[in-house]
Amino acid sequence: MDYDKLTTAYWEKQVERTRKVLDRIVSNPQAVVPGRVVPDRDDLALGTGRALKAAILFTDISGFSSRPSGDYAQQNSLLQVLNLYFTEMIRIAEEYGGTVEKNTGDGLMAYFEDGQGDPAEKGSVRALTSALTMMYVTAFAVNPILRSSSIPDISFRVGIDYGPVTIAQLGAAKRFGGLVAVGATANIANKMLTEADPGDIVIGNDVVLQLPLAWQQRYCALLKTDTGFVYLLSGAPDPL
Repeated sequence: MDYDKLTTAYWEKQVERTRKVLDRIVSNPQAVVPGRVVPDRDDLALGTGRALKAAILFTDISGFSSRPSGDYAQQNSLLQVLNLYFTEMIRIAEEYGGTVEKNTGDGLMAYFEDGQGDPAEKGSVRALTSALTMMYVTAFAVNPILRSSSIPDISFRVGIDYGPVTIAQLGAAKRFGGLVAVGATANIANKMLTEADPGDIVIGNDVVLQLPLAWQQRYCALLKTDTGFVYLLSGAPDPL
């Protein structure tokens, strides 16, 4: 490897490799197949995916980047906080039948497909109850432990949307691979975090429609009518 310049030989090798990858992708037009449950990583070949409907949950710790982390002692303290927090949050998501896809540094992402859980329930119901449980456990279990060690409380926000999504296996053969969510549902759930304050759970209209009517009437309040998101078929806005 020449760190001073990009050699012709390296460039030609890179172009040829890219062409081979493209040929392999094009030769597999049925890379995405219908599914009912979120696949395990071992169930998908690299570059393939499974299409299903699911609720996508994103969490994000509020103000975490502003916590002191300039030296090793501070970094060790942050690591302990994250270890405690994520151990509990991941366990809660899995207890509600969710599949945690990834840790995003100071947040996580999880899928909740329909018909899973014990007892089986809609994905949106399980995602929302999981988020509420995360909030409760953080307030009454995690934060008291942190306070006892003179560590500031954790607060976080949640975004949840529901709809069609493709769970795909992406990466490089024999090197790195991971599940990713492809589709507007995951993108919207992530962008919802920008509309949330610490302690807020923001959900999309399609999530609301899956909830029991009593939940909709007692616990849901319209946050924003003009989100910038619209349904492609009708052109109607997708409110939060």
